[in-house]
Amino acid sequence: MKKKLLIASALALIASGGIQGAEENHAHWSYSGTTDPRHWGELQQGFATCKIGKEQSPIDIRDAKKGDLPAIGFAYKPGPAEIVNNGHTIQVNPAAGGTLTLASGEYELLQFHFHAPGEERIKGKAYPLGAHLVHRDEEGKLAVVGILFKVGKENPVLARIFDAMPTQPGSKAVLPGDLNVADLLPASRGYYAFTGSLTTPPCSEGVRWQILGQPLELSKAQLAAFRKIYPMNARPVQPLNGRRVEKS
Repeated sequence: MKKKLLIASALALIASGGIQGAEENHAHWSYSGTTDPRHWGELQQGFATCKIGKEQSPIDIRDAKKGDLPAIGFAYKPGPAEIVNNGHTIQVNPAAGGTLTLASGEYELLQFHFHAPGEERIKGKAYPLGAHLVHRDEEGKLAVVGILFKVGKENPVLARIFDAMPTQPGSKAVLPGDLNVADLLPASRGYYAFTGSLTTPPCSEGVRWQILGQPLELSKAQLAAFRKIYPMNARPVQPLNGRRVEKS
């Protein structure tokens, strides 16, 4: 069982760009044309869950029920980080970013990346940018924290990342100075929780999702800088299929 979980985790990292170079063994997928999200499940057998899965992400968060959810334990720490343009998004790989603690246990931060527009919606409201912080526990299970951004004042953390992000797919850069991912979190840590999937092929399910309810701000110029590289890299919202969504 543990071996299967580790394999699933490896596939998750491949899909999100966490293992550079591994995608060449998988079918090409994109956000437009004949390889867009409508066709992901048909591109190869390993992507079938994108079409037939019943707990897919992202979702439109509506009618969330108050749950007995503990506060998320963020234990991020400063350190060096690498910025990668993986052909689907801009991804940041901290050398040792710290951990996340949920009721289900402790998870190590692996990477975070961005989607424009933000993939999750809250009561139908869409946000121009979203970040997904991807974590893994000792058994290979994944937990993702989602942060949504609205247009407003310049975001100092994004300024550092976007100033250094590579524009060409397959390229990478070292982020100047240390990065503490905790600086990217909103002051209010209330969240929505549900079970879902990766939002990119192979769309593996069993992922624990936590979407922070308080959006952060970024400037119009910062949003334009990201969209110059990736104008649209978001999967449409998926059916809830009776899943329970809780709020802290």
